[in-house]
Amino acid sequence: MTSTTPETTADDAGADSTYGELRAQLATLTTEAFRPELAEIDRLSTLEIAATMNGEDATVPAAVAAQLPQIAAAIDGAAERMARGGRLVYAGAGTAGRLGVLDASECPPTFNTDPSEVVGLIAGGPAAMVTAVEGAEDSKELAREDLDNLNLGPDDVVVGISASGRTPYAIGAVEHARAKGALTIGLSCNADSALAAAAEHGIEVVVGPELLTGSTRLKAGTAQKLVLNMLSTITMIRLGKTYGNLMVDVRASNEKLRARSRRIVALATDASDEAIEAALTGADGEVKTAILMILADLDATTANRLLDDAHGHLRAALQSAAG
Repeated sequence: MTSTTPETTADDAGADSTYGELRAQLATLTTEAFRPELAEIDRLSTLEIAATMNGEDATVPAAVAAQLPQIAAAIDGAAERMARGGRLVYAGAGTAGRLGVLDASECPPTFNTDPSEVVGLIAGGPAAMVTAVEGAEDSKELAREDLDNLNLGPDDVVVGISASGRTPYAIGAVEHARAKGALTIGLSCNADSALAAAAEHGIEVVVGPELLTGSTRLKAGTAQKLVLNMLSTITMIRLGKTYGNLMVDVRASNEKLRARSRRIVALATDASDEAIEAALTGADGEVKTAILMILADLDATTANRLLDDAHGHLRAALQSAAG
């Protein structure tokens, strides 16, 4: 009996070529590099593995520090756009997308922003936060659709996030946002990335190969979280959402935050508990207004007017009240 071999179809050949190209691309990325010295890490004790991992994590802040000038420039650009009423929009897939959504979701309770002011987009939509959505990260068109749903404009800021710097969803978001006139930032963990090249502000935090080959939820994810912390926090400082290092725009939406609100007013004013309660009641719970009322001896209406004139900057409002 003569054996036969199935013929290779054009589709099969195309798929082999595509995967071959992808493997070649991954081989050039430091985040995907194999580390022979860790090839037997599974034979170490749990404490030894933990110590090794901790040592790896300790290198991340230095990699972030190397990009501080680029990070600062991106923040200044973002704050300028947002001061004009623009939004901060994160766009990424997988871990990178989840980190963006996390940072965006923490801004309303921390800085009293509207949920529409800082937005996290993840390839595949909200379901992708907990379940992988196959193929979503490979679609630039999906990124364009997600941004179009936001009616993106020139005062907005779009941050594409991708550890590899080659994820089509993140690159597509940055390309489309730039075409719309929005400010664009590309955050990746590989040098000379396509994402950084597509953005006006490229931030490339090169953390090196991972403990587990290609597991960019580790050092790369930590680096991205640190940079996103900076982008949102320092932008909000520039927008007057803080007074010194106090979160004076905190939203008191639960008992813990209500207690924090009172503590913040106390730290800013050194007033008595009675004065703090009276000011917060008069200010309808707004911490910034209450502080201005106490420090400048104002009623709530005048304090709010001064804050409006100062575009929400408490320090500037205090200077106006003084004279």
